[in-house]
Amino acid sequence: MNFKRIATVIIGLPIVIVLLVFWNKYIIDIAFSIVTIICLYEYFNAFKEKAKPVKWLAYLVATLISVIHIIPQEYIINIIAIIMPIILVILFLHIIITDMKINLYDIMITLFGICYIVIFTMFIPIIRGMENGEILIWYIFLASWGTDTFAYIIGKTFKLGKHKFSKVSPNKSIEGCIGGLVGAIILSLIYTYIVNNYIRINISYIDILAITALLSILSQIGDFAASSIKRYVDIKDYGDLIPGHGGMLDRIDSVIFIAPFAYLLLTLI
Repeated sequence: MNFKRIATVIIGLPIVIVLLVFWNKYIIDIAFSIVTIICLYEYFNAFKEKAKPVKWLAYLVATLISVIHIIPQEYIINIIAIIMPIILVILFLHIIITDMKINLYDIMITLFGICYIVIFTMFIPIIRGMENGEILIWYIFLASWGTDTFAYIIGKTFKLGKHKFSKVSPNKSIEGCIGGLVGAIILSLIYTYIVNNYIRINISYIDILAITALLSILSQIGDFAASSIKRYVDIKDYGDLIPGHGGMLDRIDSVIFIAPFAYLLLTLI
C-alpha cells in the first residue's frame, strides 16, 4: 500500500473541495490558471531533449484562464474557437522569423501542449461557472479519480489484475479498467442520490449512469494518452511535486482529458 499516495489524498482532497465549493468563480479561474502553468512547465520539461517549444505563447494562453469569467459565458466557446487559428498563425510566424531554428516539430509540440493542457483545462472553470456548476463539476472528478481509485484497488490492492491491457501502460489491467468503470458509476449514482434528496436538484440517474460510463472510458483513454507521451520521452513521471503521485500533470491528466466532453454532456442535462 502506497502510504504517500494515501496521505496526499487525505491532505489534498479537502483543499480541492474548499476551492470548488466555497470560493467564487474568479478565484477558481486564477487557481486553474496557475495549475495549468505548472502542468505546462512539466510537459515542456519532459520534451527538453527533443524539442524547442514556444513556451511564452503557451504560458500566455494559460493566463487567459484567470480572466475567463470576465467574458460573458455565451461568448466563451466562440472565443476559444477564434484563439486556436491565431495561435497557429503565431507559431508559423516563429518558423519564418527564426529561419527555421524553430521548426515544424517544435510548433507541433507547442500546439499539442496548448490544446491538450490549456484548452482542455479551460472547461473545468467553465463548468464550475455554469448554473449549478458547483454541483455538476464533481462528476468530472468522480469519473476520473473514481475510475483511477477503483482500478488501483481492483488491480493492485486485491491483485485481481491478471490480464494486461496494453504495452503503453504495462501496469494497467483489463480487470482494473472494468473495476474502475463500475466504481466510478457507483460513486456518481450515490452522489446523484445525495444531490437529488438533500440539495433538491432533480438529476436523472439514467443520464448520470450513461455520462459517467462514457467519461470513465474517456478518462482511461486519457491515462493511456499521458502514458504514451511519457514512454515517448522516456520518463516515469512528469515531476515530483505531489508525493506518491508524481507531478501535477500526472495527477490531473485524466481530469483535464475528459473536461471538454463533460461540458458537452452536462449541458445536455
